[in-house]
Amino acid sequence: MNNLQSLSRLTLHLATAATLLASTGAAWAHGNAPHGTAPKAALPAQQQDWGIAGHPKAVQRTITLRMGDDMRFAPAHIEVHEGETVRLVVHNQGHLLHEIVLGSQTTLAQHAEMMAKHPGMEHDEPYMAHVAAGKRGQIVWQFNRAGRFDFACLIPGHYQAGMVGTINVLPRKG
Repeated sequence: MNNLQSLSRLTLHLATAATLLASTGAAWAHGNAPHGTAPKAALPAQQQDWGIAGHPKAVQRTITLRMGDDMRFAPAHIEVHEGETVRLVVHNQGHLLHEIVLGSQTTLAQHAEMMAKHPGMEHDEPYMAHVAAGKRGQIVWQFNRAGRFDFACLIPGHYQAGMVGTINVLPRKG
């Protein structure tokens, strides 16, 4: 699937979600309110350009990322190998809600633009984790494609302030 197809799919999913929320009278809740309550495991795994949701029993390594109100991730750059299933544990050391969303520069920029227009937008995908102040969250992800990918906090103002990072997926080990 190329970037244009992925972008079209993301746009369609977001438009569908917005329509469903509007038609049900559901409240937009991206502030400090909780996000979707469906367990990530219940969502079907869909191949993305940057990989696919991984199974917790397949985790080969855990990487801890810290995020804070300085609008930075630490570390901001991580390296994995193609085929590796990784548990990304994110620790919000700040006083504000933060999130981590995996993607490409294009998909993250477009999602950030939509978030700016609809700051209360609720969403929950296996490639994102919303983490309240002082809490931890996690993503289990299989990086099944080599390349350079990205992650970011897309809460309005956070992405724009530079709360971004990169993931270098090295080709599969011998």
